[in-house]
Amino acid sequence: MKSRFLLCAVLVLAISPLAAQMVASHESSSAFGTVPDPSSQAKAKPVARVNGAVLTNADLLREEYAIFPYANQHNAGIPKGMEPEIRKGAMQMIIFEELVYQEAERRKMSVSPAKMEQAMAQFKKQFKTPDDYQEFMKVELGGSQELLRARIRRSLLIDEYLKQEVQDRAVVSVAEAKAYYDKNPDKFRTAESYSIQSISIIPPDKANAAQLQEARRHAEDALRQAKATKNYEEFGVLAEKLSEDNYHVMMGDHKAVDKANLPPPVLQALLAMQIGQVSDLIQIESFYTVVRLNAHNPAGMKTFDQVKDSVRKELAAKRTEQLRAALDKKLRANAKVEEL
Repeated sequence: MKSRFLLCAVLVLAISPLAAQMVASHESSSAFGTVPDPSSQAKAKPVARVNGAVLTNADLLREEYAIFPYANQHNAGIPKGMEPEIRKGAMQMIIFEELVYQEAERRKMSVSPAKMEQAMAQFKKQFKTPDDYQEFMKVELGGSQELLRARIRRSLLIDEYLKQEVQDRAVVSVAEAKAYYDKNPDKFRTAESYSIQSISIIPPDKANAAQLQEARRHAEDALRQAKATKNYEEFGVLAEKLSEDNYHVMMGDHKAVDKANLPPPVLQALLAMQIGQVSDLIQIESFYTVVRLNAHNPAGMKTFDQVKDSVRKELAAKRTEQLRAALDKKLRANAKVEEL
């Protein structure tokens, strides 16, 4: 097949990250999702029943690939060691989605015609050509527009229900974030650090005397050139050219390094330097390095304004997990769920 569009994310990518994974099947044909070959719909087997609604191995496989999308690249598959855990997570997810969908139907939630048409149009835009769209429709849905509408409607209902019950309730106010900030000051303290660039010359493992001498000569030449640089950019370009450590691809920039993590010889040199200065040659075991000091960052505490957005995001993520877990427990309480 030229194009299978195997992940359900293709279906409602523009609608919602959550809805993108929520297109299970109640019919005998396969749901949207990852299937091994075009004939797999006919081979779909039940893996769970949720209040009588059947979920198939195609639903499960689609969710597994949503959890581990690399499996769908170059037919890589899911690593054997990860299969049990991924399968368990995928099974929990498709059951949860089905419970959410059934509850949305029980509440008689609806999707407006305008929203449905918008979703249909967005779905079609995911395909590069009309032929790709027609191929998908034929292989996955037997060409049925009604089945497509049913699947998209299901995704939209799940999305809206979770928005009301989880997403909207997980929002963290600025006041709540500030209270968390005030209560947990240690989380926002910053250690003393130095922002540095380096150029390192590293001799081969088990180098002989001649190789060590050659490394020293290269290091002294690098030092001479480093001392001639006038700014961050010039030092960085030289680091990319000469340095043999892992930071050479980043203009030698280590960003801010905690004082406690600096090798003692480097720290000793930095203590005597001014911002913008380049050190003398520093020997650490058998290799040599030259460092440029870009900033000295004293120990302190981040202000609330600096961390406000990240705190709100972190707390909202935790609250989302709690709300989803509580919702799953609530929906399962009076449901009949069977894993086959």
